[in-house]
Amino acid sequence: MARPEAGPGAMAPARVLLTKEPEPQTVPASKLPMKVYEAALKTGPDSSSGLATAGFRTAKYLPPEWHQSNYNLCHKAFACCEEAERNRDQAKELAERTAAAAQRAQQDSTAALGLRLQDIHFWKAELQKEIEDLDAETGLLAAQKLRLERALDATTVPYTVATDNLQCRERRQPPDLVCDEVERELLKEAELIRNIQELLKRTLLQASNQMRLNRDHKEICEMDWSDKVETYNIDDKCGRYNNQSTNIQFHPSSVKFEESASTPETWAKFSHDNIYRAEREKLASINLRALIDNILHDISEDLRMQCAAVDEAFAKHCEELNDSKHKLEHRLKNTLKEIGDQEANIAVLKQAIKDKEAPVKVAQTRLYDRSFRPNVELCRDAAQFRLISEFEELTESIESLKKKLLEAEQSLRNLEDTRMTLEKEITVKANSIFINRQKCMAHRTRYPAVLKLAGYQ
Repeated sequence: MARPEAGPGAMAPARVLLTKEPEPQTVPASKLPMKVYEAALKTGPDSSSGLATAGFRTAKYLPPEWHQSNYNLCHKAFACCEEAERNRDQAKELAERTAAAAQRAQQDSTAALGLRLQDIHFWKAELQKEIEDLDAETGLLAAQKLRLERALDATTVPYTVATDNLQCRERRQPPDLVCDEVERELLKEAELIRNIQELLKRTLLQASNQMRLNRDHKEICEMDWSDKVETYNIDDKCGRYNNQSTNIQFHPSSVKFEESASTPETWAKFSHDNIYRAEREKLASINLRALIDNILHDISEDLRMQCAAVDEAFAKHCEELNDSKHKLEHRLKNTLKEIGDQEANIAVLKQAIKDKEAPVKVAQTRLYDRSFRPNVELCRDAAQFRLISEFEELTESIESLKKKLLEAEQSLRNLEDTRMTLEKEITVKANSIFINRQKCMAHRTRYPAVLKLAGYQ
């Protein structure tokens, strides 16, 4: 009976473990491997495995093994409970941590969307401002283009006036058909107008091209702005999503980066480049408008100055023509008076010649009668010499009067020719004055004003 007493005394600690909860183990929780126990066979003198038990199983556990098995089961149950409790704590902590992380991630995403909205709003505002500026600039350039068209139309009248003046002056009669200062100024005016028309046409083409470029870049900015507006609305809607939103659902295929997606740098550079090109075209349009304004101001001033130069040349030439005409009329008046005086002189000369006929007859009759004196009485006395001398004097006087009469008649003919020449020249001068004053200068009153030449009207 010693074995049974020794056995329970030796296993006393094991029974204590069975009556109360085991102390916490410091061994890390892990799945214990199954242990296979081999039953000890009793073969001693006290063994019951004799012939009487032959045929029965003798693989039985010993009490220590039984206690050890119970201990192991309890330890395993305690370890499982402890592991389960630890798993629950870890799961709770993990759930709280992941919930907080998810909330923080969602808040960060919402904040990132907010910052993105600010960036989109900034570029959208810049693009909208650039679109408005380009639209306003295109309108101003269109107004300048309209001024160019008006100015080009306005140059038609000056060119017509200049060419008409040149054609009218071709109808002048010689010797007034000269290349004078007026004609040189008219030719200069016509050449100036042709050059101005070519300049205005080139500037019109340049303005049309610039307006097309403005519209093209405005359209590019509008497309970019439209994309920004659509993106802003999408990101704004995304920013308003939360866990309580009713229109959220799973989209597994969306969790990826698109191959054609841009980077923030290329995204910002795209809008920056659009705005830069639009600004460049806007600056070019502003410079072109300033150039057009200067061109229109210069051509209006040049045309008015040239018009004033032509008018001044016309006025000076008309004054010269009037002065020449007055001088010719004065000469004609003197010539007519001289013609009258010369005709009277011719009449006097003719009468004087006629008056010499009687004295010649008297002298010749005396000489003839004295030639009948008889004999010695036919003497060359003083009376004879004096009669001969008288006849010679009368003959010389008649010759002188006839010569003077011829000179007077030639002078009269010269005066008549001069009168005809003067009258013709006066007619030529009157015709030139009529062409210059009534045709040319009257036509030049249609010359456009400065405002019309500058394209304002």
